[in-house]
Amino acid sequence: MSDTQTFFESHFPGRRSALKREVLQTALSLFNEQGIEATTIDQIKTRCETSVGAIYHHFGNKEGLVAALFFVSQDAMMQLTLTYLEKASTVQGKITAVVQGYIDWVTEHPELARFQFQARTNVAKSGHSDALAAKSKARNRALLDSLTPAERNELLKIYPPDLILSLIIGPAESYCRAWLAGRVKKSPAHYRELLAQAVWKSLS
Repeated sequence: MSDTQTFFESHFPGRRSALKREVLQTALSLFNEQGIEATTIDQIKTRCETSVGAIYHHFGNKEGLVAALFFVSQDAMMQLTLTYLEKASTVQGKITAVVQGYIDWVTEHPELARFQFQARTNVAKSGHSDALAAKSKARNRALLDSLTPAERNELLKIYPPDLILSLIIGPAESYCRAWLAGRVKKSPAHYRELLAQAVWKSLS
């Protein structure tokens, strides 16, 4: 079983969700092969050997399918980060948790991460933009909520809350994009400690 098949099995378990998993898996492959705009529901239907009506029953339309795939990936990434944050006890440890949670997600789920990078703009321009904004705010809040009041005040003296996560994730995201695009060869995992240290030095 492939990495993405295992992922969809864990998030949509059981026989009743079999078609939903297959559609998501197929859509992910096609989106990454030829791009979101070029992929049609008919292509997904044909590869899944199902009907357009069955796909629409689960996702509403192509926009809904893109959003569903994006959000289940984003939520799983967030859950991994929260798991790391729960184990951290210092400000440096918490910032490291966010950086390394991001890197570990991308290296463990490269196909989903590749899709996330290309899908964000589509989701932001769709009818799901409010949900995207809410989830982004929740992601920002997760880090701030993990800090003590004193730690939070210290960070916010220097950086606006909306900027903090971008400063933390930025270097890792840039390298991960280059890796997924084949512009660099070494896995982000090779630099996970170095990237976390660099972010901490820049913030502290």
